Amino acid sequence: MNSSADEPADVTFDFREMSARDKYKLLIGTVVPRPIALVTTVDPAGRINAAPFSFFNCLSADPPILALGVENHPDMRFKDTGLNIRLTEVFTVNIVSHAIAEAMHVCAVPFSPEHDELRAAGLTAMPGKTVASPWIKEAPAAFECRRHVTLELGKSRQIIMGEILFAHYHADVVDAERLHIDPARLDAIARLGGSTCSTIRDRFDMETPTLDDYWSQRQS
Repeated sequence: MNSSADEPADVTFDFREMSARDKYKLLIGTVVPRPIALVTTVDPAGRINAAPFSFFNCLSADPPILALGVENHPDMRFKDTGLNIRLTEVFTVNIVSHAIAEAMHVCAVPFSPEHDELRAAGLTAMPGKTVASPWIKEAPAAFECRRHVTLELGKSRQIIMGEILFAHYHADVVDAERLHIDPARLDAIARLGGSTCSTIRDRFDMETPTLDDYWSQRQS
């Protein structure tokens, strides 16, 4: 279909000529919704850290790999999460439900390393089964991970990939026989642009068609 004269012209951006901040603003507003990982780590002294990340997703099932995008401080010092993973090689990804959204927000406060974010947020640290980092009792699901590989992207960011070793679920979230997750019970939240978040409460199904289905629909 040809564009009419009344349709607005496209707006384009040359990412090669944009500042890092401007590219960030476009990306976080466009690549949505992004799941939120509330990542728990420990430092070599055993101090717990918890911090949320929305540059996060699942990349592989075999091996089971999760990925985090972790940015450094403006002066290029590692943030506690990145440093702890570098030193201990382990971390735990806790899925953020609507019920713990406010607590997750508290964990985003830039506390000093000796301050326990989970205690400040009213969340409960549970001992890991396979790794030193704890999992959060109130999270509907949690994945204990061992660092698989770290990709250094320039001087300001790492992509940290972790292999899942062990998983925890609330009993009402997963059908242990069929391995089906109830999205309503998981009640995960996601990040949009700026400070805006969303839920997954509005859903619809779309079955992937077979080739025969596709041609049948085309002919009808």
